[in-house]
Amino acid sequence: MATLVREVMTAGVAAVRPDASLVEAAQLMRAQDIGGVLVAQDDRLIGVLTDRDITLRAVADGADPLTVSAQAVCTLSPVCVGPDDTVETAISLMRKHAVRRLPVVGDGRPLGVVSLGDLARDLEPGSVLGEISRAAPDRV
Repeated sequence: MATLVREVMTAGVAAVRPDASLVEAAQLMRAQDIGGVLVAQDDRLIGVLTDRDITLRAVADGADPLTVSAQAVCTLSPVCVGPDDTVETAISLMRKHAVRRLPVVGDGRPLGVVSLGDLARDLEPGSVLGEISRAAPDRV
């Protein structure tokens, strides 16, 4: 069982510029098979944009995803963890802020993301969430 965020996080950053359209962000999510991307400029984290953000904060209001920017609907200044923070710290922050993923930031730069799925695979590999998180995506 891992004790540090760096041991369970998904390394690497799937990111879009703040002025990227929601279509660009959604296409990156589809290509990477992920539910969220970081919004970053000049190697600095600005926010987190999820598929849910796109759906509820833009599409549900009739906004044009070709013209709305990632920055306009992302969660700005998200709660973050560092790679040397403990897994318990990440879990505590997820509970406190009711979030499913946390950007991992080191020296002000985004390094990756730690998600509920990452934690479930490590802490409870036999759990339903752990098994789902290990499985290949269903393309229904």
